Order: sequence, then C-alpha cells, then structure tokens
Amino acid sequence: MKKRFENQVALVSGGADGLGKAIGSRLAAEGATVILADKDEAKLAVTVEQLNEQDRTATGMPLDVTDERSVGKLYTQIAKQFGRLDVMVNSAGIVGPTNTPIQAYDTAAFDGIYQVNLKGTFLMTKYAIPLMTARNYGRILLIASIAGKEGNPNMVGYSATKAGVIGLVKAVGKECATTGITVNGLAPAVIKTAMNADTAPEQLRYMTEKIPMGRLGTVDEVASVATWIVSPEASFSTGFVFDISGGRATY
Repeated sequence: MKKRFENQVALVSGGADGLGKAIGSRLAAEGATVILADKDEAKLAVTVEQLNEQDRTATGMPLDVTDERSVGKLYTQIAKQFGRLDVMVNSAGIVGPTNTPIQAYDTAAFDGIYQVNLKGTFLMTKYAIPLMTARNYGRILLIASIAGKEGNPNMVGYSATKAGVIGLVKAVGKECATTGITVNGLAPAVIKTAMNADTAPEQLRYMTEKIPMGRLGTVDEVASVATWIVSPEASFSTGFVFDISGGRATY
C-alpha cells in the first residue's frame, strides 16, 4: 500500500466506529499519525488499541462536537502534542428520527440532530483551519449524505442538516481556495454501519431500493474514496461534494 500520508497528522472525528474508524484505519495504514476523536471513550479506546496492535499509529482523544469548548480543547491539545495538522475528516453524525413526517417530527429531536450534524461540522472546520493555515497546507473532508442532495422523505432532520453540510463545503472551499487548504465533502448513499440499527426497516428499504446496484455500500469503499480526497494527489478539487452512491447520484 502507498504511504501517501507519511509524516502527516490526521484527525478523524466519530473515529470510534463506522466510517470514521474505517477512514482512520486506512489513513494510518498509509503512514499517517492518526488522532481518532469521539464521545464514546470506551469504544474509542478499543479501536485505538486495535489499530496499534496492527502497527498503525493512532491516538484517541475525547470529543463532543456539539460543545465549542470541547472542540477548542481538542485542537489546542493537537497543536501542543503534534505541532501540526494536515488532514481533518469530520465523520461524527447521527441519523435522528426516521419514518417520521415533518408534522410528527419532534422539535427537540431536530435541534439535537442540528447540534451534531451541522453545528458540529461548523466547529470542527472552524478550528481546523488556523492549524492548517500556519503551514499553507491542509485537507478537510466533511461527510455529508445523498440525503442532503436529494432529500429523504420522513427524515427531514437528517436531510436538512446534511444539506447544510454541503453548503458549508461550498462556502469554505471558496474561502480557502488560495491558502493550500482544500475543503471537500463526500455524500454516501446507505452504507452498512451500526448507524443503520437506528433506522426504521421501511426507511432503510426505501433508501436501498433507490440504489441501482441494489446493495449497501461498505465502510472500506468509503475509506478508499475518502483517503484519495484528503491526499496530496487531490490538489485541484475544492468546494466539491463527491458521491459514493452505487449509481443513485449520477450528476
């Protein structure tokens, strides 16, 4: 495997499991010193131990993406301990209510999903940029969703907040276009993760049937695309949202 990330420091939020774990593992396998950050400290410790047992350099740090103090503390610790940040992948996210029309959608639930999916993405990006600006280089990848592009009915909180992530990608990508920092998004269709356990079976069936390949994606497939986007090779793409959707998104 190529060592595209040798001598680089990479931060992955939501790194204890799912997409974050797969992306972090792939980055570490390609030479990066990886910081996995997550609210679930017990699961995070297990993941870090697994990667270190595979001779992959990984560190775990606690993080609540909804809390600006927690995010600020994380980046301060990274600056102090590592002195640089080359890659930031924001994978922390929640689904929220599914199979629920807007008139029945709890407002408190909407606020909660906004706090994680959109505010959390905003904070993680806001605090990453100064560390990268200091070296005139950086790769930021924000995990969006096909739901943010097309809208999944009966998932208004998830669809709306992921659409917000796409808007953030486009705005900040342009802001940073001349700084050496790229800001891109990735919009998966349904990927086979533990996150799907909270999705109503009817909703999951609807989303799977929309995929021409007729199957869920895998975390390894997402990690493969994600690591190219945050590699030095991807030097002329910014403010863009890449698809990984089994043919669902074709434009």
